[in-house]
Amino acid sequence: MTRYIFTLLLLTGIGLLSADAYSQKRNQYNGKYVAPFGVMSLTGGVGVAYYMGDLSKTSGKKNLGIGPAVSIGGLYRLTEQLSARGELRFYQVSGGPHPITNLSFRTRNPDLNLGIQADLFAFNDHKMVNPYLYGGLGLTYLTPQAEQNGTWYKLPQYQTGGVKYNRVPLVITGGIGVSVQAFDRLSLGLELNNTYSTSDYLDDVSGVFPEFDKLPSEQARQLSDRTWEVPGLTKQEPGWHRGTTKISDMYLFLQFRATYLIGNRMQARERKKTRCPKF
Repeated sequence: MTRYIFTLLLLTGIGLLSADAYSQKRNQYNGKYVAPFGVMSLTGGVGVAYYMGDLSKTSGKKNLGIGPAVSIGGLYRLTEQLSARGELRFYQVSGGPHPITNLSFRTRNPDLNLGIQADLFAFNDHKMVNPYLYGGLGLTYLTPQAEQNGTWYKLPQYQTGGVKYNRVPLVITGGIGVSVQAFDRLSLGLELNNTYSTSDYLDDVSGVFPEFDKLPSEQARQLSDRTWEVPGLTKQEPGWHRGTTKISDMYLFLQFRATYLIGNRMQARERKKTRCPKF
């Protein structure tokens, strides 16, 4: 019996201390304090993606490797300055034709990642401008294609490098951004993000040229070495470098972003009471 009474008194004491701390926080922020844990926001972004890999160098034709990028996700606040962040992104990048191998590609991939966002200023400071850093892990799905005579071929099924590679590699992503409070619940901003893929096959190019007679089809052989399409280029031989394996492929995002504050459960209940007053 004594144990239960002690436990009850302890819980009551903790509750009173928490209430007192919450009251002090509200006084500190002029009655506008909101407990940060559990505050949720929706995020969206639109911009461009940029590719860095084996086919970044082109034969003089204008191909910057840039394509469209969009994202949608959410933030779940953990502390005054840290939030868990998850996003689904879609991006398109391209590269080539390479000046030696004449290889080129285009890919349109989804990307799913989870991470932590660290804001410079505290949530309850309500700063109009708030810079932040972001880091996380995720997965992307590789869909490289190449165009030949007006037809786009899905490269993984042809195994042009003589390798059946993993099409869902791990990615490591990180970036820097700034958020500007535009309205009470809406913030707008700009973010630069770099994503490192643990696969070197974002562009379907890595390692060395395979033994061409062991490729699955004539179409695979034509897509593996495309020097035959350009007069003056040297035909590649098995074992010659097709791409580098020292550094895996990367892609960058530059996006304009919007963040809409949903709030937490307590705020949602208060808004519901405001919309539906009792008479």
